[in-house]
Amino acid sequence: MGAEQYPKMYLYKRIVDAKLFIDKHYAERIDLSNIADEACFSKFHFIRLFREVYGKTPHNYLTQVRVENAQLLLSKNISVSEVSFLVGFDSSTSFAAIFKKHAGISPSIYQRRQLLKRALHVDKPLTAIPNCFAETFGWKKAISNS
Repeated sequence: MGAEQYPKMYLYKRIVDAKLFIDKHYAERIDLSNIADEACFSKFHFIRLFREVYGKTPHNYLTQVRVENAQLLLSKNISVSEVSFLVGFDSSTSFAAIFKKHAGISPSIYQRRQLLKRALHVDKPLTAIPNCFAETFGWKKAISNS
């Protein structure tokens, strides 16, 4: 390994460590300063490197992680206000706006759809099986008759 590659690999390792820090602490009150400090970079250098590696800013990545975890919690029928705080938002109003921006629907509608989907799979389990798989095993008629 050449001497010129080592520093670049070292920088990328620090960026990956910062991403892992976000993944682990997303629900806490962390901001750009905390994350950049964790990676031992200035804020502006950190943003540039993080975007280069992950294609988004650390803030956008943090928001994405929070929304993805919120989707999991909402699917478990935890209230929207509780979920907003569990994933690190200060208010359920800001959470709802950001969730809608990322998911395309409000958290309460998302939750209702997930609960309906789960209920449908309990009532008619074959609806959860991909059609190509069902056809392979001759289940297509069973799905259309149910």
